[in-house]
Amino acid sequence: MRRVSLPERPDWRDHAARAGFAFHTFEDGPYWDEGAYYAFTLAEIEDDIEEPTRELHALCLAFAERAVADAAILASLAIPEHAWDAIAESFRRRDPSLYGRLDLRYGGAGTGPAKLLEYNADTPTALYESAVFQWLWLEDGLATGRLPTGADQFNALHERLVARLAGMGLPRLAFACCPDAPEDRGTVAYLQECAVQAGLAAPFVPLEAVGLARDGRFVDAGGGPLEALFKLYPWEWMFADAFGPFVGAAPTRFVEPPWKAVLSNKGLLAHLWALAPGHPNLLPAYLEADPAKAALGGTFVRKPLYSREGANILIVRDGVVLERDEGPYGGEGCVRQALAELPVFDGRHALVGSWIVGDEPAGLCMREGGRRITTDRARFVPHLIDG
Repeated sequence: MRRVSLPERPDWRDHAARAGFAFHTFEDGPYWDEGAYYAFTLAEIEDDIEEPTRELHALCLAFAERAVADAAILASLAIPEHAWDAIAESFRRRDPSLYGRLDLRYGGAGTGPAKLLEYNADTPTALYESAVFQWLWLEDGLATGRLPTGADQFNALHERLVARLAGMGLPRLAFACCPDAPEDRGTVAYLQECAVQAGLAAPFVPLEAVGLARDGRFVDAGGGPLEALFKLYPWEWMFADAFGPFVGAAPTRFVEPPWKAVLSNKGLLAHLWALAPGHPNLLPAYLEADPAKAALGGTFVRKPLYSREGANILIVRDGVVLERDEGPYGGEGCVRQALAELPVFDGRHALVGSWIVGDEPAGLCMREGGRRITTDRARFVPHLIDG
């Protein structure tokens, strides 16, 4: 694994416009950054990332099966009691999951096994740029000779998403998000395209237009029933909304299903460690209320159970705060995880995102930034397999 610098294409924004990639730039700088790429060997991908991803996801499913039947576990995750039956029933029905992303600490061969930092199991973004635009970057780089001849990419996302959607047995799947959030709308628009390719009707419903009818059905703005709904809206927010208590009784089937709420919660990390202590791809982790957290001493990362995009994360080493981020989370409780600092390449802290579609590893994305905490301002850098 190495970071390779190269000049960006002078016309890459034109490529982005043609591909429909509209959220490639922040107000103050680039989000998509092709001034470098990360190169991996095939062995690093297959042995160090793909196989651990498969094993970690299987371990998460084993935990989910345990969690939905254990009120104490659900309570420890700060999931409201009115949601417990909805979560359990969705798992017993085996309501299908579409996708998720495991964030891993990995620095290449010889730097130790990949370590799970968190599981974005409910509403992960960075999907379109992972599945499509970095693949187009690879194809263009090979065609123009800018990239090594024979280079490949760990990227079966598009094909797997279409196949997964086709296999869900849904003739129609509505898609909802906040239409004014460019990244969310771009992600959902891409998934709509995948659904259409899978043979589904895939209408868009603005999140604020989703309503609850008197008979308990979720409906669109015109009162039409939503038999199945993909919502880029976190379960913890939905459970806290006024209509949250009605999720379980509604005939609507959700993607991601309610049971994914137990995997998108940072408390998962502590429960996985208790389930498989010493697992080579896990870091020691404990709920904040657990006296066993003392085993971490003065070096740890504290994460709120509901935290997203690095918000309210605290990094401490030898009792000294290295970095912290502000945000709205923390009142729900926290988890402490052993510190595994991200590897640094050319002054950038690099995070590996390993995608799951259904239950199988499907691709890779790289995010990097100048900070130890990976926030929503981190840049997306493409990758390839070379060797």
